[in-house]
Amino acid sequence: MIAVDTNVLLRYLLHDDEAQAARAGAVFEAGETVLVTDVVLAETMWTLAGRRYRLTETKLVATLERLFGDPYIRFEDNRAVWRAFQTFRSAASADETGSAKSVGFADALIVYKAMQAASDAGEELTRVYTFDAAMQRLPHTAPP
Repeated sequence: MIAVDTNVLLRYLLHDDEAQAARAGAVFEAGETVLVTDVVLAETMWTLAGRRYRLTETKLVATLERLFGDPYIRFEDNRAVWRAFQTFRSAASADETGSAKSVGFADALIVYKAMQAASDAGEELTRVYTFDAAMQRLPHTAPP
């Protein structure tokens, strides 16, 4: 198993620097399992949605689907990432028709990672406190 940082994953996804994209592609196409940690995934999604790239939620969902479809990519916490992805995809679909701020992928990942950590510790997560109104639509969240 190998791991990549955010910049390598971004070059692989975006192909916005020809030389670096080729090198990143070689890493992903070498046939080894590539670990994408939760931090790298959250940073990648945040960067893609940010001021420079401004990917729509639909394109962010497609990007996540591409990563899930790659047989060599493994996520640090596949279960939490999958649940966060499902929530993000559902929220993105629902928000296309409304004007409410969408639930971000990182927000969903925070909630599902917290739920998983509590479960691993033999406890039940009761709350994730947040000031983010969109995030408060997720299970187990509340304002402080």
